[in-house]
Amino acid sequence: MNRTILAFITGLCAVLGAAAASPGVRWHNEAADTTRIAAILDRACSQRWANPSARTAAIAAEFVGTPYVAHTLEGEQEVLTVNLDQLDCTTLVDVTLALSYTAGENRRGWQDFLYNLRRLRYRGGETDGYASRLHYNCDWAVDNIHRGNISDVTPQLPKCTYMVRSIDFMTANADKYPAMADSATRARIKSVESGFRNHRFPYIKTIDLSNAAVKAALRPGDVLGFVSNLKNLDITHMGILVEKDGELYVLHASSTDGLVEVSARPLADFVRRNRQWIGIRVYRLRE
Repeated sequence: MNRTILAFITGLCAVLGAAAASPGVRWHNEAADTTRIAAILDRACSQRWANPSARTAAIAAEFVGTPYVAHTLEGEQEVLTVNLDQLDCTTLVDVTLALSYTAGENRRGWQDFLYNLRRLRYRGGETDGYASRLHYNCDWAVDNIHRGNISDVTPQLPKCTYMVRSIDFMTANADKYPAMADSATRARIKSVESGFRNHRFPYIKTIDLSNAAVKAALRPGDVLGFVSNLKNLDITHMGILVEKDGELYVLHASSTDGLVEVSARPLADFVRRNRQWIGIRVYRLRE
């Protein structure tokens, strides 16, 4: 190709901007989402925060009222998906953490957000098919803790105890996951699960969430994983702690109410009223 023409094409691509050249990204509404991401980052970067958790809580509040929609990450191919208009409990958490991490770097571009979202959502920060997504909370925690993105503060909390489980819910219920119809994908998920056979992890029991020392050790912006009573799964729901009238509540994407909301009851009562949960794990964003 003539060098002059090549230079022209290269320059044209630059003028069109990175949004037109973002391979491996699936947008729900690219123009609206990139504008909103930049606005949230601008607000977050313009303030001083006591700690990363405080910033995380404030960013999470930006999504209150967003409709709850499940399975927004699914598609024929596994690509980084951005949808700020429809969230479930997992995408609410990873979008919020990616925004908070990006603001902590004092970066205000949506491209930086995409980089951090991929880092948090995929094993090793790389998209490599359906099995590279960190589907299980235990897998997400181990991978992101290892790479320094988050800390598991549960062991530091009063009343911490441990349980052991073998995690294999996805392969045991493969019919619930269309991608698992592919034998190679199913084998890769099975390989992931094999690493969590007799997996030991910390948690705080529901009965101890009213303890004054436990409540004092928690902070707004902490990410919560709600421990399931199922024998082959660790976490079935996630949320972010926020403070209201001196009490800790849970900001989460509710499938029951169909939107992102702050729980009507404080943390301890909120968890106690759901018989499918037996406690929580607690994570904090690192920088």
